Formats: sequence, structure tokens, C-alpha cells
Amino acid sequence: MWWASEKLTWIPLYALVLWLLLKQNPGKVWLLLLMIVLLVLISDQAANLSKYVLARPRPSHEPALRGMVHLVRNYAGGNFSFYSAHASSSFAVAVFAICLSGKRYKWLIPVMLVYAILVSYSRIYLGVHYPGDVVTGAVMGSLIGFGVSRFFLHFSNHWPIKITIQN
Repeated sequence: MWWASEKLTWIPLYALVLWLLLKQNPGKVWLLLLMIVLLVLISDQAANLSKYVLARPRPSHEPALRGMVHLVRNYAGGNFSFYSAHASSSFAVAVFAICLSGKRYKWLIPVMLVYAILVSYSRIYLGVHYPGDVVTGAVMGSLIGFGVSRFFLHFSNHWPIKITIQN
């Protein structure tokens, strides 16, 4: 679960998804890259804002749970828990990719869902989030992924810059 929670573990999957999206959207490279940056930025910052506004301690920092929370490598995470940025970001990426490529690459749907669920569950396993943090993160990330995909589809029809990728 330590590796499932690590962002670098998923670079091959991110590269594959990026390649599929770029292949499917020739001439819209900059718009697609801009939307992906926007997607990750919104997902991550919304979760961080929620954590600092609500300031609920992580299970690993909760004095009443000392000794009962399973920690891996003594990793306790940051101070605050609600809601999971890992869950939010992984579901945002998954839903974004599914919305843009799910009809063309049906095999991508279960791959992206397994990825998002595994990353999200790893946060509970590592003892740094409550299940509600992860469920909320998954819902928020899914909404953000869906919204940014709609935004991309709307603007891609009006995108004036045509840059193609040579095969």
C-alpha cells in the first residue's frame, strides 16, 4: 500500500493515459495539457483548503486512537485529514480520462477505476485517513474530473490553435 500511495508509482499509467488522450485529440495538445494542469490544481487545492478550514486531525494524529492506528514505516502524514487529496486527485484523473476516452478505449474504464480505488484505499490502510475522508475525496474528485472534462469538450470545439503530433 505504501507504493500504491506514491505518485511516482503511477507515472507509466499517467504517460499511457496522456498518450491516448493526445492521440485522440490531435491539434488540441495545449488545451488538453492546460485542462490536466487545471484538473490537478483544482482537485489538490480544494482538498487542502478543506483540510485547513476544517482542521480535523488525521487518525494517525488523534490522541484517542494512539496504538490502534496501523502505521506503515511510521508515516503519519500531515496534521489534517478531511478530505483526502490523494483520493480526490486519483478520481479526478480517472473520471477525466474515462469521460474523454471511455467510449473509444473501453478497457481504460476498469483500469482507471482500479487505480483510483487502490490509491484511495491505500490512504486508509496507511492510517492517514478515515474512510469518510476517502469517500468524500472520491466524490469531489469525480465531480472535478467530470466538470473539467465537460469544460475541455466545450472549448475543444472552439479551440483555434491547431498543433498536431506526428506519428
